[in-house]
Amino acid sequence: MWQIFLIVLIIVLIIPVLFFFYFLNVWIRALASKAHVSIWNLVGMKLRRVPPSLIVEALIRLRKAGMSTVNTDALEAHYLAGGDVLNVVNALIAADKAGITLTFERAAAIDLAGRDVFGSVRVSVNPRVIDCPDPAKGRNTVDAVAKDGIQVKAKARVTVRANLERLVGGATEETIIARVGEGIVTTIGSSNTYKDVLENPDLISKRVLDKGLDSGTAFEILSIDIADVDVGDNVGARLQADQAEADKRVAQAKAEVRRAAAVAVEQEMRARVQEMQATVVEAQAEVPKAMAAALRDGNLGVLDYYRMENLKADTDMRSKITGEDQPPTTGEHEES
Repeated sequence: MWQIFLIVLIIVLIIPVLFFFYFLNVWIRALASKAHVSIWNLVGMKLRRVPPSLIVEALIRLRKAGMSTVNTDALEAHYLAGGDVLNVVNALIAADKAGITLTFERAAAIDLAGRDVFGSVRVSVNPRVIDCPDPAKGRNTVDAVAKDGIQVKAKARVTVRANLERLVGGATEETIIARVGEGIVTTIGSSNTYKDVLENPDLISKRVLDKGLDSGTAFEILSIDIADVDVGDNVGARLQADQAEADKRVAQAKAEVRRAAAVAVEQEMRARVQEMQATVVEAQAEVPKAMAAALRDGNLGVLDYYRMENLKADTDMRSKITGEDQPPTTGEHEES
């Protein structure tokens, strides 16, 4: 019985010792760095599934930077919320060294919003240059057309600084690029000639800066520099040529409609001629019948008939002698 008691006692004594040595390294690091954390606090972190080494490392960095306002509870809360503790701590230290006011609560909110708070602090200290348009999008220039129809191609470089107060909910670089591109197009489009833009490229910068394009974004525009201005195509002349070609096609289509209508009228007239010729032939076919009826009824004598035939033969002979063409027959009309 005493052997079982001895084993239980040993186990009870060994577990605290092992537990102590498990946190001893982290506790000694914190103690040596003047970032004191009690051993029970470390045990509580482990029970809350928070890495004690991560929290102690962040606390050591803050204490070494002379920042004592942030405690372990705030670091644990940020970790449990899904934030990057070391990134927030690095941002606080960088902002403090640069003389930028940044609280832990603000930095934690920026980090939880999905922004790189440490990178934003660095951009706030060292402004970033953004190309407009972005070459990664496949375009190297912003193209616009002046009032004289000449295309102007421009490329700008925008110097921005991160605005830490507007990082949460502020628009990103894509919005800056889009707004600057819109300002360039508007400025070139309002110019009377392309020469005005080539002579005064800074006119674009001034007009774009006056519009306050950084409103509602996470950045502050410091300057807009026109890196390159070039002349493109004569868009106005090309559009006029396209319009002329379109007008020609419309006129050709209308002419074709009129031609088709004329052909239809011609066909209709030919049909009417054929109809009239058929009526004439039908009438001519009734002549012999009428003459036979006249001879039979005694209205026309035989001598009168022969006299009429002689007159007709004489008329045909005179026509042949003079070379006069006889009236075309129905068959000739059909052949034509």
